Amino acid sequence: MLPFRIVKENSVLQPLIEKDERKDLHVDDLVEGFVVAIEGACVFVDIPTFGTGIIYGREFISTRDVIKNLNIGDSIKGKIIELENAEGYIELSLKEARQAIIWKEADEAIKNKSLFPVIVKAANKGGLMVEWQGIEGFLPASQLSADNYPRVEDGDKDQILKELKNLVGKTLSLCIISSNPKEGKLIFSEKGGDTEVKSEIIGKYNVGDEVEGTITGAVDFGLFVKIENGLEGLVHISEIDWSLVEDPKKLYDIGATVRAKVIEIKNGKISLSIKALKPNPWQIASDKYKKGTEVNGVVIKFNKHGAIVAVEEGISGLAHISDFESEEKLREVLELGRGYKFKITLFDPNDQRMALSYVGK
Repeated sequence: MLPFRIVKENSVLQPLIEKDERKDLHVDDLVEGFVVAIEGACVFVDIPTFGTGIIYGREFISTRDVIKNLNIGDSIKGKIIELENAEGYIELSLKEARQAIIWKEADEAIKNKSLFPVIVKAANKGGLMVEWQGIEGFLPASQLSADNYPRVEDGDKDQILKELKNLVGKTLSLCIISSNPKEGKLIFSEKGGDTEVKSEIIGKYNVGDEVEGTITGAVDFGLFVKIENGLEGLVHISEIDWSLVEDPKKLYDIGATVRAKVIEIKNGKISLSIKALKPNPWQIASDKYKKGTEVNGVVIKFNKHGAIVAVEEGISGLAHISDFESEEKLREVLELGRGYKFKITLFDPNDQRMALSYVGK
């Protein structure tokens, strides 16, 4: 027999009334009441109109750190785990109530697109592990902001993981985009629930617009340019200059201001071109060169097809390996950085293509 039972004064019918009113209660419901007694390893809670609740046994043990701070008269919330035990009490769980409240808060946060400061606990190849209100959450790499997204060419997973590990220990401002209480899963986004906002920002721009922005990142495959708060565009390496660009980091510094042209808007992303705002040397060269013209050119690069030869700023063509006995022979005849005579065998300014045949020194 449990040591405590509350019976309301001058209410002979009270137990019957309480039993009838409990028809409105269900297991897993959240209820709120007032602490009326703490006896040994039991907490008794007055739940107005429904009767007396009790927290005891393993439910008491699992929440001792919370219970030790309770005082008579304190208001607490509990989750019903049994409507009426052998002693007639409504059995409550503080732990499960706390979890239910957290999941309810998560649902509200999704609706309100609320932002929370969350510390990154670990990283894997798919994203980041975080923790919110004691619940483990996951931040997919695809939901990282432009500033933190791992900009890795060709999607190398090992390199992506290396980039993601740099974020472990940092505090990010995240919003919850999905919750699954049954599986105990929360999915986060660093994009601030700003899909509508971003769409509105992007809607202000059209292909062909000229924009000014600040370089926020220089990587092997191009430049990231901040156009305005909440919007960043990519200048692919092929759109930086009419001349061959091998390392964007050597041409531009972070924080530099550049002008560019919007060349594509697709799937919420903007592609930019810096070279589109410069005169097209191929169109100018169309009046100077044609098939059969002999030119002086400088070897600027070797690839598997042959040698890339620059004829003038922004105009280069390929001296194909087939004109030589082998790649070894090609490299014997042509030296990187030196000038030679070539004959144009193909010139197409519209497709920006030129083929060259080696003539001599």
